[in-house]
Amino acid sequence: MAVRPRQRRGRGQHFLRSSKLAAELVRAAGIRRGDIVLDLGAGNGALTAALVRRGASVVAVEIDTELAAGLRRRFREVRVVEGDLLDVAFPRERFKVVANLPFGCATATLRRLLDPRTLLESADVIIEWSVAFKRASVWPGTQLSAYWGAWFELSLTRRLPRSVFAPQPSVDAGVLRIVRRGEPLVSASDRAAYELFLAHGYRGGLRAVVTPHRLKRCEAELGFARQARPRDLDAAQWAGLWRAVRQSI
Repeated sequence: MAVRPRQRRGRGQHFLRSSKLAAELVRAAGIRRGDIVLDLGAGNGALTAALVRRGASVVAVEIDTELAAGLRRRFREVRVVEGDLLDVAFPRERFKVVANLPFGCATATLRRLLDPRTLLESADVIIEWSVAFKRASVWPGTQLSAYWGAWFELSLTRRLPRSVFAPQPSVDAGVLRIVRRGEPLVSASDRAAYELFLAHGYRGGLRAVVTPHRLKRCEAELGFARQARPRDLDAAQWAGLWRAVRQSI
């Protein structure tokens, strides 16, 4: 018998009601037999079951003791980790993520996953609609999306109405798809310096990080308007500015 869903205080954990929907989400994620896949916040195992049927090597992470025990009983072939998804160690080899993330810690989880030092290959995560829309939006851009965009491509693949979850949240959800770029826009070794570069640019404007002369050249080369604000540039344009600055040093 399936464990009854319980919402954990402060995390906003909502479970998929339909096994057919879970199977469709896993199919759309392109999971193949043998893929190492993390189900973060596995809950009652809707996505876990679908991943197992696809032949994936699944690691199910669940903080709730009762739910974790239920996962172990149901899925002998799954490695169940009882712990906080914000602390769990990621695999030291290429891995994927298919997860229905607790709404309350979605951004914090994304910060961990999208660190360029991880070996994340792709992720399909269910998160609050407004957060998914914001992270996938080309315009207006955000500092965080510009940073992540140097190593990953983010897109919003579908909307999920609140009625497909139990307990039902107060907002709809979206599926955010994340795919590692074949060629990064910025070297991972420059991640700390690039993060500071973006912070200065978003705080002080483009002229805070690029000289007027070089900025004028970049306007035409990178395709943005002369009076562009930080939010008007996409990830590729920010990375282009970074390369222009690096070349001038």
